[in-house]
Amino acid sequence: MTAPSPSSRTVPGRRPRRSLRRRERRRRPGPRWGLRISAAATALLLSASGVGHAMVTDVETGIGRVDAFQGISDRPGGGAGLTFLVVGTDGREKLTDEEKQRYHLGGEPCHCTDTLMLVHLSADRSRASVVSLPRDSYAEVPAHQDADGRRHPRHALKLNAAYAEGGANLTVRTVEHMTGVHIDHYLEVDFTSFMRTVDAVGGVEVCTVRPLRDRYSGLDLPAGTSRLNGGQALQYVRSRHVDASADLGRMQRQQRFLAALLDRITSSGVLMNPVRFKAVADAMLRSVRADDGFGAGDLADLAQAMRGFSPASSEFASVPLRGEAENVPGLGSTVRWDPVQAPKLFRALREDRPFAARPERAAPPATLVDVPPERVQVQVNNGTGRHGLAARVTRELHETGFATTGAPGDSAPGAVPHTVINYDPHWNRSARSLAAALPGARLRPAAGLGPVLQVTAGADFRAVRPVRAEEPTPAPGTLAAITGDQAVCR
Repeated sequence: MTAPSPSSRTVPGRRPRRSLRRRERRRRPGPRWGLRISAAATALLLSASGVGHAMVTDVETGIGRVDAFQGISDRPGGGAGLTFLVVGTDGREKLTDEEKQRYHLGGEPCHCTDTLMLVHLSADRSRASVVSLPRDSYAEVPAHQDADGRRHPRHALKLNAAYAEGGANLTVRTVEHMTGVHIDHYLEVDFTSFMRTVDAVGGVEVCTVRPLRDRYSGLDLPAGTSRLNGGQALQYVRSRHVDASADLGRMQRQQRFLAALLDRITSSGVLMNPVRFKAVADAMLRSVRADDGFGAGDLADLAQAMRGFSPASSEFASVPLRGEAENVPGLGSTVRWDPVQAPKLFRALREDRPFAARPERAAPPATLVDVPPERVQVQVNNGTGRHGLAARVTRELHETGFATTGAPGDSAPGAVPHTVINYDPHWNRSARSLAAALPGARLRPAAGLGPVLQVTAGADFRAVRPVRAEEPTPAPGTLAAITGDQAVCR
């Protein structure tokens, strides 16, 4: 009799795990797709990028096992597609003392989840949808029994603390309870695995419109493009003190990092070279833990689905929040999910739908700017004899997100050859963001002008160029989703 494969093992008293092969045999892989990065998401990305069953069977031996689903009852029903809970822990035991010092990792680990996300692969393999779950989310863990047999009633804590209290099992139960999404597989990665993986692909390039510094993580990047090694990449995806955006900004940097990693892997030939892939997979899998049902068969099937992937078919979102962070006694600063928009997001995952409707035609690439356009106040005047030009420029600036104000002026004296932006030097960052939307515009400081930037459209004006903030700040209660090609830096 043939022994069952690792992906078909069952545990007495537990419903068999639904594997990719069993659930998705009906459909062949569709268009290209991609994922999102963090200290955890690398696990799913590179585990799935193999080049054959024999290869993944070999590297599977490096995966640690954890029974993330034992004894869980009253679970949400499963829908089409496949959903992973991917977490990154702050484990650093395998790092050298020199690495810990260089990358500011010398503190004691909290044994909690540094990153949590749901990664959903659509049934036709045409889309990867990734939802980041803020680690400071207010959560109520279900009643449970710990390893010592003690019973714990349902109680409140921060989402990332569920791991410290009850490990992978309680984390899965809590996330399923909060989202109503059935989790098919669990993957867990620590700091060591993340760093070794980035080093194995030769580093990853990221870009930023302004310097990024965080004294807590040690991140220190200049404006422009930088190639990060594994330790620097870990600093980049972990930094929470770059500015006031905190966790939200960190999750957005993780999105951009995954887009950059996808570019690096596809352009460097890692997926087509068995030797190079095995080196990358071995580096990552030494510290990965996965549920018992995630085996070589699943890795091989995912590998087939991922051949030729790109960032263009992936989409990223964070759970919409209800207002600002609040201080909860006994928990500290927490964020609460929006009671209307968050359920809509999770319903889309359950129903195997994209987060937002996709345009029939690809939008032109947007230029990254420092200040979100919605924070830049602009008034436009016409410096030419072209009737209605000021109204047109105002409309186009408004459509790309700028806060246009006042009635467009249509009678500026003389003929202005070049578009001019007059601005108060106190708002110089806003002026540079506006100039990115007006190619060729001349910047002229004007002390005392105040927060409203004055644009005089000249004869050289052709069109407003789309721009987007490097770290947008969605309003509370709104869903902000982007695709992978929007996150990548060009």
